[in-house]
Amino acid sequence: MIIPGARKLIDRLIPEVSDREIGDPHIQGEDIEVFPSKKENFRLINKIESPRDIAFVDGGNLELIGAPNFSIQLNRVYGAKWHNDRRIMSNKIEFFSATYSTSLVGDQIQYKTIFESGTNNINVKKDLPKEDDLSFAANDRSIMSGNQVADISRVSSIGRRFSEWTSATNLIDQLNQNDILMIDGTLQTNFTNESKYLSNLRRKARENDVILCGLSKTSSLQTTTGLSLLGSINRLAEENNIEREWYYPFAVSTATDHDVMIFIIKLSRNSDRIFRFEVDRRTFEELNDLQINEIFSTIMRNSNDLSFIGYPYGLIDADNMARVSYDESDEYRGIITSILSQSGEAKEFLRHIQAKDAHDILNMILK
Repeated sequence: MIIPGARKLIDRLIPEVSDREIGDPHIQGEDIEVFPSKKENFRLINKIESPRDIAFVDGGNLELIGAPNFSIQLNRVYGAKWHNDRRIMSNKIEFFSATYSTSLVGDQIQYKTIFESGTNNINVKKDLPKEDDLSFAANDRSIMSGNQVADISRVSSIGRRFSEWTSATNLIDQLNQNDILMIDGTLQTNFTNESKYLSNLRRKARENDVILCGLSKTSSLQTTTGLSLLGSINRLAEENNIEREWYYPFAVSTATDHDVMIFIIKLSRNSDRIFRFEVDRRTFEELNDLQINEIFSTIMRNSNDLSFIGYPYGLIDADNMARVSYDESDEYRGIITSILSQSGEAKEFLRHIQAKDAHDILNMILK
């Protein structure tokens, strides 16, 4: 009986997705100018040789043990420098974090995060954010989900995010003038105290004439007619027979915490994939057309790997090296539980863990 219902649903949905004008980009925010959708916005990328290197930064984290009032996580942040499709240097840091709730301040519970790297290596410690910047009230709008008090596992990932910004800032010391530094995601902040980390990164990149940019694997942006923005621009390119690699400017933001030019880019003619791309506005506006093409050509030359053609391989590498897998988490979870057992406080922790693990037990029963 369910199959006819599915067929009717798809039949009703098709005209709502297909038979509609593309519309113009729709993006909300302070001080954003949006450009209308038109074929003249497309700029072809010409492949040229370039001395520019390009660096990539990404991070990953995974909860090892958690309860409603604490979360112990393993975090990794990885950065590497590439010349075309060849990696020429890399750096990875790894650290534990614990986020926990504390007593009421006023009428609100507070969340705090602490770090330990297990090493005295100064290169690791300098990439960690300040613990004081990771103290949040439970009703802080930047960490809440709708009207719900923030889940502690969400709060615990913020330290890794701040560490990505710090690692990227320090990676600039390994770059030369006119090199490119790419972040996985947008150049926009979401959490309280985060803007100071992005501001430090932006300032240092400008001082060293490094091109700071970000590329997003996915985008939820839409057009004024309610269609997917990426899908609409892809359709516009197809309708105008633009088959080569291209970049397409669609907005500029001059907001204090989001000072960027925003593009959609296609990095391989052999792929249908296109991506949202942001670059520091002030640096980009100082470039001429030849320099702009050289930047996109440099990124394009790193985007030819068959595993995900049209997507920078440096970001694939960074994601892989920073990722904390569930398989390896068992080892680290064993380390943490062993230390808890030796401390004599395991029973106290278990009381709180049991408030959260019933779902996991049901999953095991129903396998």
